Amino acid sequence: MKKKFDIQGMSCAACSAAIEKRVAKETGVSAVQVNLLTNNMSVEYDQQITGPEQIIQAVEAAGYKAAPAVSRGKNEPSAIKSGSVNPAAREMSDMRRRLIGSFIFMLPLLYLSMGHMAQWPLLFGLGEIANTAAFALTQFLLLLPVALLNRRYFQVGFKTLFHGRPNMDSLIALGSSAAILYGILALYRIGYGLGHQEMHWVEHYAMNLYFESAATILTLITLGKYLETRSKNKTSEAISQLVNLAPKTAVILRDGVETELPIEQVVVGDLAVVRPGERIPVDGTLVEGRSSVDQSAITGESMPVEKTPGDPVIAATINKTGYFVFRAEKVGQDTTLAQIIGLVEEAASSKAPISKLADRISGIFVPIVIAISLIAAAAWLLSGAGVEFALSIGISILVISCPCALGLATPVAIMVGTGVGARHGILIKSAEALEKAHAVDTVVLDKTGTLTEGRPRVTDIQTFGSTTEEQLINLAAALEKPSEHPLADAILRLAEERGIAVRSAEQFEAVAGRGITGRIGGRSYAAGNRAFMAERHLDAGLVPVENERYADAGQSLIYFADENQVIGLIAAADQIKPTSREAVRRFRELGVDVVMLTGDNRQTAEAIRRQLDLDRVVAEVLPQDKEREIRRIQEQGHVVAMVGDGINDAPALTRADVGIAIGAGTDIAIESADIILMRSDLLDAVTTLQLSRAVMRIIKQNLFWAFFYNSIGIPLAAGVFYLLIGWSLSPAFAAAAMSLSSVSVVTNALRLKFFKPRLPRRPQQRRTGSGGQPSVPIEAASLSKVGTPAVNPPKEQNMMKKTIKIEGMSCAHCQARVEKALNALPGVQARVDLAKNTAAVDLSADVSDQTLIQAVQDAGYEVTGVEPEGHE
Repeated sequence: MKKKFDIQGMSCAACSAAIEKRVAKETGVSAVQVNLLTNNMSVEYDQQITGPEQIIQAVEAAGYKAAPAVSRGKNEPSAIKSGSVNPAAREMSDMRRRLIGSFIFMLPLLYLSMGHMAQWPLLFGLGEIANTAAFALTQFLLLLPVALLNRRYFQVGFKTLFHGRPNMDSLIALGSSAAILYGILALYRIGYGLGHQEMHWVEHYAMNLYFESAATILTLITLGKYLETRSKNKTSEAISQLVNLAPKTAVILRDGVETELPIEQVVVGDLAVVRPGERIPVDGTLVEGRSSVDQSAITGESMPVEKTPGDPVIAATINKTGYFVFRAEKVGQDTTLAQIIGLVEEAASSKAPISKLADRISGIFVPIVIAISLIAAAAWLLSGAGVEFALSIGISILVISCPCALGLATPVAIMVGTGVGARHGILIKSAEALEKAHAVDTVVLDKTGTLTEGRPRVTDIQTFGSTTEEQLINLAAALEKPSEHPLADAILRLAEERGIAVRSAEQFEAVAGRGITGRIGGRSYAAGNRAFMAERHLDAGLVPVENERYADAGQSLIYFADENQVIGLIAAADQIKPTSREAVRRFRELGVDVVMLTGDNRQTAEAIRRQLDLDRVVAEVLPQDKEREIRRIQEQGHVVAMVGDGINDAPALTRADVGIAIGAGTDIAIESADIILMRSDLLDAVTTLQLSRAVMRIIKQNLFWAFFYNSIGIPLAAGVFYLLIGWSLSPAFAAAAMSLSSVSVVTNALRLKFFKPRLPRRPQQRRTGSGGQPSVPIEAASLSKVGTPAVNPPKEQNMMKKTIKIEGMSCAHCQARVEKALNALPGVQARVDLAKNTAAVDLSADVSDQTLIQAVQDAGYEVTGVEPEGHE
């Protein structure tokens, strides 16, 4: 069983190391992970052997407090319950109060302690030698409120010290206590000197009270912790922003009546109403109405997505235009938003392997520092230096040697990095995956659904004899209607786009591996491959020799014949996504080799390789072959990332060093992966590697400066530089330096918030309601066209451009309808500008103005003019 606990009292990496070490000793505990940044602990244990009570007792035995983490309510999408007090906000408020109070008493204490040296006026004659006792006592009284406000350092510091696991608080408590005790001793010495007229003692101890040093240490440490906490809170802004996306209420339609209910009361099966501008409350399926939905908060995709009945809708996305009703299917923790929050929280609280070095050092760091402090102070005493100087050396070492910077170096960067990834539609499941990704030198890509759209589209049509293109599509759709072949779906979609009514074929029969037959209008027709035509003794010789070139371009051919002859062919191919070619190029720029694994035949795989300029392809592979191929690459010393989306990719995703699942893929693939791309865009895999490398740069910088700070700070505080060049460090300056070290590490990590992927602008094409990615056909520019123009023709030398002025468009839905109507025309490529109420049309065929106008009018809008723009 895995359970989370909230931890109180941690202040540095030594704390988390001590807790991990103590809890790991509990019988039945298999794994424990403490996160200093989020102040929580994740424990895996056998509930038959131990339980939460024993784990909490183990934490308390280490000197800290623990409690089970606040669990989510049944329908709450966030671990932070609405209306509850934010622990981080409460901590900030308490720290701010302590800080203000400390400064109120510390500033007059500093004025008083340094006033006589700076010749500043002091009230009540406190600067006079006769009033030295009052002078010292006043400083002591000003120190007491500062010590009381910051008593937590003493409570936790000495508690952990007595438990044998000293931490940062122990160093602060020892340093400030030494200063206070010496000041109290000096106070007694002053009293003795005044009583016995030993004025040299009075003057000496009046100058070395150390009360101001203790107050300054406590105040500046609190200032540093306050700034550090503020910065740490900023690192979790991504999670907070995700939490705030969740609507608090939903409008539910019950018995025909709309009722606004708290989100916790929404149940599966409820009908929810969403109006323009509102956020969708839970996941579900649209049942009434249509709209354009902004899904950028979840997927990072800037373009709105058209939604019609039957399309899925996601919680926290924004309804941009129309009114609609949807059926709730996932509520509470089951929504996409809740799962994203869970993944981000899990990744942010996990530890990267690189952090283990810092953890090991932090575990022994504090005892070593205490030993160094005692040795340095004793050495200076033995060398003949004064007690005050030796004490100052010891206190400075204790105060400046803080393991906080070491402990924060990795988790702050991981938290910011995972948050940035979520903002870009990249969900990273663990810190380990984020770290591994930076070392990837080989990316293995699945073809279908990853590099390509995942469903074929018709790319070319050829007719023979007296058969027209419309007749061929009509016959093809009627024959393919009962078929389950993937190419049948492509032909039926084409018929729908052309507005051709599909008839039903009689006596339908499928011949495995060959084709299909049927009767339409009393005549027999057949469709299939060339071998099928030959078996039926039909003349396929009319088909040009260019058929091989179709195959070389990765296109599948279906021949259609009547009782006597072949009457035409239709070519179809899986469409390459618009960003795939650019993604492959960007991988190469990162120094990453790109390999494609596919179950398709070698000819199709080779065509894709040429189109995308891939390094290598492995075709006709089974799922276990994919896993074996990745293992073979790893055995050659490469770090491999696998990108896939299907069930057959799951073994390969698991085997790879980093498994990356396309978000539109299957649940099994997503479950097997370490990283999920919500946009189903391969460019996001490039962004993942760039982000990982940026995070690792920040982590290495933080670790370097943390080690560098201590390697310089400890010798400086120990007086090494005093022997060489006369430099020494007062306890007050040591406290300021220690505070700044932690702040600098967190601030450096926050630079990741400005991370921007070095990628080209994405194609601004409208996405479909199902979330499918727009695509471009596999190029067939080298093919000679026979018969009618291709459905998706290549760009030609002379392409006419026209601008159509349109009235009546008011929303993204209107824009999509006009684009669909125009693009359905052969030889037309149209882009509609809603702001200008125009459509820019590229014509690769002879299409009349009247045809364009009619298409727009059939879509329900008016045309006020058509203007030519010349030739390309």
